[in-house]
Amino acid sequence: MGSPNNKPTRIFSLHHHNTPSCTRSHQIGALLLVASTFLLTRLFDHPFTTCPPSSLNHDHTSQNVVHFSDDGSISWPQMGYGTHLSLKIYVYEEDEIDGLKELLRGREGKISVDACVKGQWGTQVKIHKLLLQSRFRTRKKEEANLFFVPAYAKCVRMMGGLNDKEINHTYVKALSQMPYFRRSGGRDHIFVFPSGAGAHLFRSWATYINRSIILTPEGDRTDKKDTSSFNTWKDIIIPGNVEDGMTKRGAAMAQPLPLSKRKYLANYLGRAQGKVGRLKLIELAKQYPDKECVPVILSDQAEFPFQNVIDYTQISIKWPSTRIGLELLEYLESIPDEDVERMIAAGRQVRCLWVYAPELESCSAMQGIMWELQRKVRQFHQSAETFWLHNRTIVNRNMVEFSSWKPPMPLP
Repeated sequence: MGSPNNKPTRIFSLHHHNTPSCTRSHQIGALLLVASTFLLTRLFDHPFTTCPPSSLNHDHTSQNVVHFSDDGSISWPQMGYGTHLSLKIYVYEEDEIDGLKELLRGREGKISVDACVKGQWGTQVKIHKLLLQSRFRTRKKEEANLFFVPAYAKCVRMMGGLNDKEINHTYVKALSQMPYFRRSGGRDHIFVFPSGAGAHLFRSWATYINRSIILTPEGDRTDKKDTSSFNTWKDIIIPGNVEDGMTKRGAAMAQPLPLSKRKYLANYLGRAQGKVGRLKLIELAKQYPDKECVPVILSDQAEFPFQNVIDYTQISIKWPSTRIGLELLEYLESIPDEDVERMIAAGRQVRCLWVYAPELESCSAMQGIMWELQRKVRQFHQSAETFWLHNRTIVNRNMVEFSSWKPPMPLP
């Protein structure tokens, strides 16, 4: 999710002028501010806390969704996930691989972690830090199920630490130092690309990491490219970054007003950037300054975090971007108050999944990501340049055993 300090958000909504009295449409504005990366702190009239005890679904599909116990802990469905988390992730050290330090700190090593943890790009730092502290981390490559490649490339680029050409060259150089990447063709390696550019930030992504697991909050974005780098079958949509002050227990950075006391019920964060849907919303705001638009999902191609186990029809509205106009305003105004309250209550049950918290929390974004990663684990790894013999010895095309592979190596 973007912030006013870096790039436009995925939230689309209207902003209105102050009116002298509270109209019927004022109460509509309490619907969720939902977007492709879902900054859920704006959805509810309480700050983030741990998940309340209850289940979001109660129908016949409940066996395939997440559930919450009385103590607020989360349980994931057995189908496709298993009964418990059991995986081992190796996190590359920045001094271990030639090139990683530049992707984390810039060519001169002057980019600070504190600078990169703020705003939309903060997930690249938070996920890295939480994995370093995780009980699922292993320091033995030979026993790892997955490998995490830390890089703050978007932050480094925006702060002048590396340019596009340097980022591309440095990624390729780093990957050529990783025998395990070569072994699997990148299938068991994880990368985080936390902005709308996605993996396109690495210009040669389609050549080198098109088989790898990509974590990104914006799976619908192409940034003027012919195709998106996101593949719904191998990659994972993650929650966008939320400032820690809005999610920590205790005093929160912001205390949302109760529905009945809200004065301004819609906002627009970011720039229009010539986008047709955004321009239509701005025009509506000018035409109907006394009305509010319920924030809804207006990104037709958007995919959402944890959509395998969360029913988004219970907590959000998705409206065609091609039908933004008076019809949308009339529809939103027609929604009964009780439906507004119901959707807010349903959203509160799963909001903890958007908080990047340590593993001691029973429900968090990292817990959700771990469950999704577990579904990606393979028992068997191969690439077009990996071969094996009758005694299970892994060799390359030159019949060199895997244990003797020496970097730098040609990449798949």
